[in-house]
Amino acid sequence: MTATLTEFHPLTESVQPVFDTVLARSPHEPEFQQAVHEVLATIAPALDQHPEYIEAGILDRLVEPERQIMFRVPWMDDADKLQVNRGYRIQFSSVLGPYKGGLRFHPSVNLSIIKFLGFEQIFKNALTGQGIGGAKGGSDFDPHGRSDAEVMRFCQSFMGELYRHLGEHTDVPAGDIGVGGREIGYLFGMYRKITNRHESGMFTGKGTGWGGAEVRTEATGYGAVFFAQEMLAVHNDSLAGKRVGVSGSGNVAIYAIQKACQLGATAVTASDSSGYVVDDAGIDLDLLRQIKEVERARIVEYANRRASARFIEGGSVWDVPVDIAVPSATQNEVSAADAEALIANGVRAVSEGANMPCVPEAVAAFQRAGVLFAPGKAANAGGVATSALEMSQNASRQRWNFGDSENKLREIMSDIHNASFQAAEKYGVPGDYVAGANIAGFQRVATAMLAQGAI
Repeated sequence: MTATLTEFHPLTESVQPVFDTVLARSPHEPEFQQAVHEVLATIAPALDQHPEYIEAGILDRLVEPERQIMFRVPWMDDADKLQVNRGYRIQFSSVLGPYKGGLRFHPSVNLSIIKFLGFEQIFKNALTGQGIGGAKGGSDFDPHGRSDAEVMRFCQSFMGELYRHLGEHTDVPAGDIGVGGREIGYLFGMYRKITNRHESGMFTGKGTGWGGAEVRTEATGYGAVFFAQEMLAVHNDSLAGKRVGVSGSGNVAIYAIQKACQLGATAVTASDSSGYVVDDAGIDLDLLRQIKEVERARIVEYANRRASARFIEGGSVWDVPVDIAVPSATQNEVSAADAEALIANGVRAVSEGANMPCVPEAVAAFQRAGVLFAPGKAANAGGVATSALEMSQNASRQRWNFGDSENKLREIMSDIHNASFQAAEKYGVPGDYVAGANIAGFQRVATAMLAQGAI
């Protein structure tokens, strides 16, 4: 991992010792190493102009979480057999506000993945300008195929430990992969019972009937498309008439497809772990939602019910020719070979809907080819930005309508784009949104850390 990362993004002498410490302390955490390396490699121009960041040990503190929580989650399945999973909450930085970040329930979850997600969340949340810190959590529990009663019992056991580390002024979780409205309801209900407080602002992504915000469900997918729209606009282009490729079939993918279509594009793909579908007539969103959100079935069912669609088992969704790609499934899903296939087929822009879905080699290939590339910490910040809006509504006992909430989201995504674009220009890497987003987010965090002292 280290050799590959260094090959594409060499580190300067000022940050190499920080990364060496990460390797020594976290030797078996490749995803976390990858996330840290990308940030350290791209913020060098800002460090050159602000040596006080190095002198104050900002980087040494940022790469070490403020608190790491791991715990056992025992629960009973429907056969009355005891099951045991592992729970996590990594609270990385609270310098800008209470910890904020989602919970992920998936068999792949481990310490490295939660730490990478939490580290990314620091800068993503800073970019929103909403006054929220960075954290992430989850479990290796797999809700797929489990009954509602089993999911409820797991969530209640999980919250039975985690509740003591949460609160609207301390740590505010949300959903992520495997944690949707059902899971959030069970988690919040257990928190309310244990604490004897209806503390609406301590959990976001709630149902709109009991404290949730309009557009929160749609926000990450919408935001990734809004960011792509902003990048294209810089070059006097738009989404109108474009073919869009989307991976995944969860919330992010579904609402990226919806917003792309509303802006005049045609979304032609969706996927899950079994394979992908191609629908040249445009993905039928109602059918996709029925299959994935209601029936919780595999993506092949879409092709079985849609004459214009075909299902490809396995393979890569990125072999399909598209103008715009929105990877929205999971980390490191876009390989170097996938990137080369997209480039060969004429892709114009890539906007990361998931967290770090492109491997470093893929990012380097896109940038060499002149493809507009939006990193996840900027492009998928719409979800957490809208979570912060939900917190604001809960605190003031207000409720905004869908149109107002979407307009606020669009404004925030435009601000994130502009901050990333301008930072890249200022520090001599014009058009590099990876560097621009990292620098803009880092400087907001570093400035607050300097002001608050060595804590």
